[in-house]
Amino acid sequence: MIVIFCDNIDDFVLFLGKRVLDEIFYEFKEITSDTLDSKINVEIILHFLAKLENTMILYETKQNLIQPPNSDIDKEVVNTLKKIFNKVDSTLSLIKGKIREIYLSYSS
Repeated sequence: MIVIFCDNIDDFVLFLGKRVLDEIFYEFKEITSDTLDSKINVEIILHFLAKLENTMILYETKQNLIQPPNSDIDKEVVNTLKKIFNKVDSTLSLIKGKIREIYLSYSS
């Protein structure tokens, strides 16, 4: 498997035409910091699979977000992403999960 990392979401969206599935997988990771402020840094990672001849390609991007205290930014971000991907292709769906683990279990 080849992994292609897209530096920004715009490039990631451009490559969606190469996907083999209608699912885009996402995961949230909290980024720990040594500061005492109440803001929480969160990273959302997006993945999808493509295929070139006999080779699977994993496209990936990540975005850093600042989550205010007592905020449900996860839902807001997912809803915003759904709207973006809907404009590209209404058959796309966002699936929460780690695609690498799913892919490895599927290909075993």
